[in-house]
Amino acid sequence: MPADPAFYGPLQYSPLWMWCGAALLALVAGWYVFVLATTRPAMRSNPGPRPALTQLPALKAAYLQRMRDVEREAAAGNLDARAAHQEISLLLRGFVRDATGVDATRMTHQDLARHPLPAAADVIEALYPAEFGPGPLPSVTASAAKAFQAVRAWS
Repeated sequence: MPADPAFYGPLQYSPLWMWCGAALLALVAGWYVFVLATTRPAMRSNPGPRPALTQLPALKAAYLQRMRDVEREAAAGNLDARAAHQEISLLLRGFVRDATGVDATRMTHQDLARHPLPAAADVIEALYPAEFGPGPLPSVTASAAKAFQAVRAWS
């Protein structure tokens, strides 16, 4: 039997539509790659510890003066004892960071002891009860004297 003359077979799409769809998918994928590549922070290699300052006497003098200021503020009653101890500890850690390049501001006294920084670790350990302990606080003057000694003895 011959085919029905009223029936037409399905028309084939033009290959142009397939290539347009592939190009559109490639554009979308390229857009995502572009956005991710330009908005992500650049990967930086860790440069290691910062170089130590060469002007150690000036650095010592600056940190000793700042510690004396904290001691005076505590003696005047403008700063409570716990905050003064925390400030002295932070100043000592900042001095270690600036003198050696080791970021000691986020280290515990155990971390400092593992580094070649035992003098600073001993003073930080002595300051811990005054910073965080529940008991009676030692005098700010005695704690500042320990920090002064550690800074003065630094070489």
